[in-house]
Amino acid sequence: MKEKVMFVCVHNSARSQMAEALLNHHCPEDFFAESGGLEPGELNPLAVEVMGEIGIDIAGQPTKSVFELFQSGRLYSHVIALCDAEASERCPIFPGFVQRHSWSFENPQTSGNSREERISRMRLVRDQIQQRILAWCAERCVSAPNNR
Repeated sequence: MKEKVMFVCVHNSARSQMAEALLNHHCPEDFFAESGGLEPGELNPLAVEVMGEIGIDIAGQPTKSVFELFQSGRLYSHVIALCDAEASERCPIFPGFVQRHSWSFENPQTSGNSREERISRMRLVRDQIQQRILAWCAERCVSAPNNR
């Protein structure tokens, strides 16, 4: 049975969207990931672009409110905050047995003036999230290569 994972960040426009797609891509037999934002915004086109560079299409992903997902009664095994500690403390407490994690990543949308600086930052954060996801999968996934 797949464990359900909720990735949370402030706007659900980049970090949490990338994490959701990466976990669903790398460990689909063991996890089902969703994402939500504290203040959902619009999907960042640079996030779409950098995910496309690694063969993952998130262009059709809507941004979602973590509070609406909470109110719908969704249950998760893990809730992972990708924002800073102050923002992650605003996350709702989901019902049931939930393991809360904090994986703080810099907001890729707050740095750089030029397009090249912004996309470079987005790639860096994408790669950091992917490394964290791969390490987590290696520890927890039954289907991970080292766990077979």
